[in-house]
Formats: sequence, structure tokens, C-alpha cells
Amino acid sequence: MKDRLVQILRARSVRWGQFTLASGRVSDLYVDARTTTLSGEGAALIADLLLDLVPTDVVAVGGPVTGADPIVGAVVARAHQRGRPLFGFLVRKEPKAHGTGQLVEGRANLPDGAAVFLIEDTATTGGSLLQAIEKVQATGLRVVGCAVVVDREEGAEERVRTAGIPYTALVRRRDLV
Repeated sequence: MKDRLVQILRARSVRWGQFTLASGRVSDLYVDARTTTLSGEGAALIADLLLDLVPTDVVAVGGPVTGADPIVGAVVARAHQRGRPLFGFLVRKEPKAHGTGQLVEGRANLPDGAAVFLIEDTATTGGSLLQAIEKVQATGLRVVGCAVVVDREEGAEERVRTAGIPYTALVRRRDLV
């Protein structure tokens, strides 16, 4: 499954050139993982690979909007197909300006102290993932691990592990070269 995911990412999501990333860094590699996560085959492969990593005590998976949105949906749907109850949640950059002002959408489905697992499409330095972890923990949930579809191998894994959170990448930069 990983080999097929790498093939799809190379065909749909990987671009080589000169790009400024969200972190502000300039890179020769750009990965628009959404073109893979928003495809049927890509979403199914990613959901299967991620669901196999999610510990059995976890009650929900979630991550930063917008990158995690299609992944969360695919994982909770696949979990349901496998007979595993699993909720999803999404972490906003800022609290919603209207309605209930939620920062973590889907939090109401989860009991305080629940074990959750964070997912993200692409990680470079890990900044947005660490911010999401902090926001989720501030709501009273327990982040027991995280995984990314693509790790650009520019420090995310080290930073997240240093924060005490187990980290896994489905695909790394070296797999895409």
C-alpha cells in the first residue's frame, strides 16, 4: 500500500522547483498532498495506512484544518467500515467568529481526558502540528500520538518527539525523490 501511495503522490502531489512554504522556508520540493487526499484511491490508501497506526484506546482522530479535513473524514469512515467506533475533530487556527466559537470542531463528541491521535497531510518543521497539539491538549484531551502523510524531513519529527508525542510518517521526502 505504501508503494502505491508513493506512486500517487509522485503523480498528483509532488512538484520540483523553487517554492516558499508556509514555514517561510524556500524549498526545491512542494507537496500538495490535498490532490492525493481528495482522490478516492489516495484517501482510501491513506485511511487504511493511518488506521493501522491508531492505538486501540484512541476514541478520535483529528488535525489542523484544511490539510487534515479529507484525511479525518476518510479515516473515520474506514474505521466505521471495520466496525471500530472512532470520532473525528478538526483544529482551527483561530476560534470560530460566530456560532459557538469553537476552536476544536467535534470536541463535544469526546469526554474529557479522551485519548486522541493527530493527523496531518504534510509536515516540514512541525510548527502547525505542534500548535494543533497544544490547542487540543488545552481542551482537556490527551494526544497519544500523531502521523503525517508526507514528512519533508526538515525537523518536524524531532520537534514533535521532543514535545513527548510519538510521531510517524507514512511517506518521507527520501521516498519521493
